[in-house]
Amino acid sequence: MTSPANPAAPRFWRDPRLPFIEARAIADGRKVTYGRHAHEHFSIGAVTNGCSYYHYGADTFEISAGTVVLMNPGDVHACNPIRNRPWSYQMLYLDTHWLTDLQHQLGFSTDQGYRPFNTPYTRDESLYNGLLELYRVLVDEHAEHLQKQSALVSYFSDVQQRLNPSEMPPREVNHKLERAAEYIREQCSQPLKLEDICLAAELSPSYLIRAFKQYYGLTPHAFLVNQRVQFARSQLRNGELIADVALAAGFADQAHLQRTFKQHFAATPGQYRDVLKPSANNPHWPPATRPLSG
Repeated sequence: MTSPANPAAPRFWRDPRLPFIEARAIADGRKVTYGRHAHEHFSIGAVTNGCSYYHYGADTFEISAGTVVLMNPGDVHACNPIRNRPWSYQMLYLDTHWLTDLQHQLGFSTDQGYRPFNTPYTRDESLYNGLLELYRVLVDEHAEHLQKQSALVSYFSDVQQRLNPSEMPPREVNHKLERAAEYIREQCSQPLKLEDICLAAELSPSYLIRAFKQYYGLTPHAFLVNQRVQFARSQLRNGELIADVALAAGFADQAHLQRTFKQHFAATPGQYRDVLKPSANNPHWPPATRPLSG
């Protein structure tokens, strides 16, 4: 875990008994900036103080304390400070398979496929306070495992019921573009050429470049870099050496991974990898939060 002396440093929480979820908190986000990126998992977070910009797809929103943000897997997004104005937040990153299974159990996903949420953020007071409480339970080292499991199922069931995605029309599938994306995912550690992607997808270069960004919100190259960062993230969670991860993920060297990872994740690879579980010896964990005000 990062030093509490630096409020801008990210604080991560993970528990090997709950491998499908991790938490992150920033106490002072004024110097924490992200490049536009996407995750393969579902993300949900609460702005606990101040305000920020929330870039979601082609839109930009100004959000403030009391807001819950939601990012479907693959949604391009970024949250960044507004002219050095203070803000803080807590985030949860949830494995898509776990959430999809819960949706199916609740009857929201009859075909067992993930059903995306159609709202990028909400001011629902119950969901906001519930997220803060869930975060508190997760990082509490004295909370029993069953309590954490129960809190997770209860909260995300509530999210589904309040933000019912069942009426959202499915996005029209472009199978050729999805073949291009799958090829990039499978070959992300390799030095890809545009011609190789086009051949795999049976698309012309001009169409691929234009349509891919419209479909995914990222150019093929940006999508490739994002996949490399996600691969590096999974390796770092296993405690692999940063230099080894850099090469395995397809980066030129450790410095290249360092720069790119921080742009995408607003944290260094070392900060992300070297997470300690919260303990009674660290009174600064978790960061203090403010209650929702009227």
